[in-house]
Amino acid sequence: MEFNKLIELDRLAKEGVTKYTSHRKLYFKLLQDKGKHFVGIIGPRGVGKTITLRQLAVNIPKSFYISMESFDGNMFDTLKKLKEKLKLETFLLDEVHSYNDFDKEIQSVYELLNIKVFFTSSTALSMSKYKNDMSRRVLLKYLYPFSFREYLEFKRKNDIPKLTFDDFINKEIDENILLLGEYFYDYIKGGLMPFALDETDVFALLDNILTTVVYKDIPRINKNITMEELNIINKLIKFIGVSSVDGINYSSIARNLGITKYKAEQYVSLLEQAFIIQVIMPEGLNVLKEPKILLSLPYRLLYQEFDFALGGLREDFFVQTCKMFGKDISYLKSTIGAKTPDYILPDSNIVLEIGGKGKGRSQFKGMKFSKKIILADSYEYNTVDKKPLFAFGLIEN
Repeated sequence: MEFNKLIELDRLAKEGVTKYTSHRKLYFKLLQDKGKHFVGIIGPRGVGKTITLRQLAVNIPKSFYISMESFDGNMFDTLKKLKEKLKLETFLLDEVHSYNDFDKEIQSVYELLNIKVFFTSSTALSMSKYKNDMSRRVLLKYLYPFSFREYLEFKRKNDIPKLTFDDFINKEIDENILLLGEYFYDYIKGGLMPFALDETDVFALLDNILTTVVYKDIPRINKNITMEELNIINKLIKFIGVSSVDGINYSSIARNLGITKYKAEQYVSLLEQAFIIQVIMPEGLNVLKEPKILLSLPYRLLYQEFDFALGGLREDFFVQTCKMFGKDISYLKSTIGAKTPDYILPDSNIVLEIGGKGKGRSQFKGMKFSKKIILADSYEYNTVDKKPLFAFGLIEN
């Protein structure tokens, strides 16, 4: 790519981001990051990775921003030339999964150029190799959509009352936190996506993101996949979206789409790595048990009206929040006709039932765990063992 063109694009990127005066929490952690290691920022499309990277470019001295989606040169040679000509020390490379030889060239960049690199990717699959090949050289950070707490901090521009995980589990919820429940439905209807702060038609953009992931990102990370398979993957997402949350697993996907169970597992893995679906393994070591498969928020609303989708959205929210907070989670698989709680946090030995206002404690009968908690979509639930679901998203991470 022409040298002067890159310089112009860097200038425009830095100028254009100054209108965004708020920052994701990860931005401040990255700004303080020191050391020789590179930093990879991984997360779904639309969560603010590009804005965060450009904000870093503005505030880190001797830095340079490059969008790899529009880059058509040799990365190593270009970074070397920019470093020598402009005396740069830090490079911010956006959407690196768009560059075919990134994984090969980044090792040479690390070993030979003596620079700092921050980079982003919208697919975790393309980043998985760094956990092994470059585990001591690349530190991976995840940028998710807003947690409910972060959403309120951006929307309300004021402090949210403190809430720790231990306080949420062991105490009644503060009244000032309960008042924030009025914003919960706006959040799960799309407010968790940062671009919803500026865009009125959230779902048109979500539909575009989904199309980009299926027909652009997935072929980049699996070059052997065919157009027919991509169409099946698109149908797979719709199948999950129009279905209830119970019983969605490899077998039901294979049966309904007319594919093998092996292919169902392969496609599910691709979509999980692209942050479109969520896969939750069952409790225990029985490998014959299949995972429970949910959508990431708020994709279910592309296929169902809110009132019909609410049950699934509750579980999508709970599981996604656990992942944002780094909480290990499993689902409890029941025998036919038996009632069991939905999920377990194995590290805490806590079981949780997710549901609407009418949820009771029958699912816990005969179970021995340190805590048994109902998370229900109701303000009336505020005791030691019954909590409002939305408050789970207000825990400080």
